[in-house]
Amino acid sequence: MVFASVPFLFYVLPLFFAVYFAAPGVRLKNLVLLVVSLLFYAWGQPRFVGVLVVQTALNYALALAIGAAQGRLRSAAITAGVAFNLALLGLFKYADFALGTFNAVLGADTFALPQLALPLGISFFTFHSISYLIDVHRGDVRPSRDPLATGVYITMFPQLVAGPIIRYHTIARALGDRRTTLGRASAGMRIFVIGLAQKVLIADEVARVAEAAFDKLAVPGFADAWLGLSAYTLQIYFDFAGYSNMAIGLGLTLGFAFPRNFRMPYRSRSITEFWRRWHISLSQWLRDYLYIPLGGSRGSTLETYRNLCLVFVLCGLWHGANWTFVIWGVHHGAFLIAERAGLSGVLRRAPAILAWAYAILAVMSGWVWFRAHDLAHAATYFASLAGLNGNALAIPMRQVMRPAMVVLMMAAAVLAIVPLRLPRWPARNAAPARNGLAAVVDEIGMIVLLALAVLSIAAGAYSPFLYFRF
Repeated sequence: MVFASVPFLFYVLPLFFAVYFAAPGVRLKNLVLLVVSLLFYAWGQPRFVGVLVVQTALNYALALAIGAAQGRLRSAAITAGVAFNLALLGLFKYADFALGTFNAVLGADTFALPQLALPLGISFFTFHSISYLIDVHRGDVRPSRDPLATGVYITMFPQLVAGPIIRYHTIARALGDRRTTLGRASAGMRIFVIGLAQKVLIADEVARVAEAAFDKLAVPGFADAWLGLSAYTLQIYFDFAGYSNMAIGLGLTLGFAFPRNFRMPYRSRSITEFWRRWHISLSQWLRDYLYIPLGGSRGSTLETYRNLCLVFVLCGLWHGANWTFVIWGVHHGAFLIAERAGLSGVLRRAPAILAWAYAILAVMSGWVWFRAHDLAHAATYFASLAGLNGNALAIPMRQVMRPAMVVLMMAAAVLAIVPLRLPRWPARNAAPARNGLAAVVDEIGMIVLLALAVLSIAAGAYSPFLYFRF
């Protein structure tokens, strides 16, 4: 099930809110949330609910074992816990990729590919589990003795299948004692509506242009390629930021404060800054649980470069079991190394527009690897971007590039770069009359966004979030 669907918005969500807020006490609320989260997951992939339940139960037991153990037993317990989670992720996500690579190297189909289906969101809830076990091992948090609390932390439906990646300590207190107020619920639903609009009104619309360029044209022309890449650059941002905002808004409504996952990443003037603004929960996870344990920047220059490269190769693999994702990770790692080697100083002294142009072109060229089907497709697309495959605008692209689509893409580009402040209620330091007007404008704006999003959903086709496949 997706948030941007009629069944979720008009049936599941109202019924869930009614039962959740009627349940007395946090423990019963947790039970309702856990049951609904499992049902939410089962709606899309019922055969993998058992995998999620088993993984959650074992991580609950492993956390208790790690917390109780000392010395070598403690080290063995955390090693076993991390290995178990990585093995499960590797089996479902990377088995075909690894065996297929071995077959290609050997030049024969020596190994049969298991061809297992990928459980939705396995990369996200596996990282939740690993961070929880490591934090218990480090002594940063105490292992929860309440299986309901652990189950809610790992399976909570707002962030279950596409993040953001939440640390246990961030919501540990709220799992046992939280308070919901009308103000929090109102703010949460505003954030949810904004995310819904980002997904439905922008991401799903510009996706048509991206699909025409990447999927419907065997060899796009120069104009096709740049339009398609620009559309995909907007699509992936508004799709993922939209989902994150919906998850954050639902979490706030339920009494949880999830951290922000995007901070206007396309305003960045370097790739280093981009990764401080893009998918913040993932970049912080990689920093705290991989980069720093590897040595971070504490060693020699070469060791620092090695750590950066390794982290971003694994970041690419986390996104998908394909060499295009590996190269995407190497792409970003190479820019980060270049900036650490001296390019960052040049960018700081350069005019802001030039630094921004460098960063956005570096990001956009990386999206080619991220979106391409395979290495050959990426090579063809880069050739088209360079003007080596002609300049004509193809018929499928003309069909989607209506005047309204051009206006939408221009507006989306502005929204992705220019920070906009939404009216607050109550507005700070505002006169009562103006405060009332701001509130009315805010309410009307939210109603209009919600109405447009619902109309678009009712008239459109099923459109899953891009990050569901990760």
